[in-house]
Amino acid sequence: MFLTIIIAFFSLIALVVIHELGHFTLAKMFGVKVEEFGLGYPPRLIGKKFGETLYSINLLPFGAFVRIHGEEGGVEDYQSFVGKSIWQRVLIVLGGVAAFWIIATVLFIIVFSIGAEIPINDEVNLNFDAKVRIVDVAANSPASIAGLKTGDTIINLKFQSDSRQISKVKDVQDFVSSYKGKEITLTIQRQNKVFDVSLTPRVSYPEGEGSMGVGLERTATIIKKQFWYQAPLKGIIYCGKMTGEVIKGIVSIFFSLFKGRGLPVGAEPAGIVGITIFLARAVEFGAGFFLYFVANIAIFVAIFNLLPIPALDGGKLVFLFIEKIREKAVSPKIEQSITMAFFALLILFAIFVTIKFDIPRLSDFIKSEL
Repeated sequence: MFLTIIIAFFSLIALVVIHELGHFTLAKMFGVKVEEFGLGYPPRLIGKKFGETLYSINLLPFGAFVRIHGEEGGVEDYQSFVGKSIWQRVLIVLGGVAAFWIIATVLFIIVFSIGAEIPINDEVNLNFDAKVRIVDVAANSPASIAGLKTGDTIINLKFQSDSRQISKVKDVQDFVSSYKGKEITLTIQRQNKVFDVSLTPRVSYPEGEGSMGVGLERTATIIKKQFWYQAPLKGIIYCGKMTGEVIKGIVSIFFSLFKGRGLPVGAEPAGIVGITIFLARAVEFGAGFFLYFVANIAIFVAIFNLLPIPALDGGKLVFLFIEKIREKAVSPKIEQSITMAFFALLILFAIFVTIKFDIPRLSDFIKSEL
């Protein structure tokens, strides 16, 4: 459990580092002085200056940052951010967002090089085999007592002469519903081992756990392994496709909220803790799906970062757009005040999401792994 959490956490941090590296690279390219490139957030542990930039490692390991000379205004020399043309500043701001898309494309190329098993719903009709995998095991449930683990695949269910091959989540749900209170046999695949497990589905059970106490996911090898010369083009095309899907998803969420319908089913927000848990779950599905999931997170964060909200890259672009229209920059003091106000709101929202959604997810994750 702890290894998967560590892998997930540092994968998420790596995305933030790559994002900041995008800003850093474009700033350097246009001759803007980068005062500091830091891993983690202050207080600073160690730092070494190379050229005009201090490279530091900091105590709080939650990302990275760059301090760009003159970005907050008040300095207009030739090495400052505000001393550059509008289009150069726009590109520096977009550098971080572009870095997300670049890493997403690279990850999709790798995924197409190795193949990936992807979660799908029961309505998807396939002309190849699909699997039903266990993604959650409730503590003290029949599944937990029987020794089932996350990542196990249910191949077959049997009660006396009734034996059913499993390819959909509904297959499991229907079978278990028919034989509550009776001992059934599950044929399980765990990595390269196939074995039988017996358990008795509960007639009554805690809300949200189900008779067996498992969470199920239907998966299939949707992304087939490609030849090395095919993978790059496939990865680029797929990145574009998933970008469109993410945009549609975000738009549907905003429309649903605007119409007073609340969040769509399955669209509950997640903070750093929640995303780390999702990534830890993804590790259990193998390298292909894990990289696929990280790539999708990169795309989502890239698009979210472009929203016209002060404290995000999109907000900075709004201020640059206003400057272009007015032919005069917004007062640094006003821009900083607005940015800090929205930053505080984002922090409060992150705290709310962590308490409301992420902590219960973490609790369930820990229980399922014990």
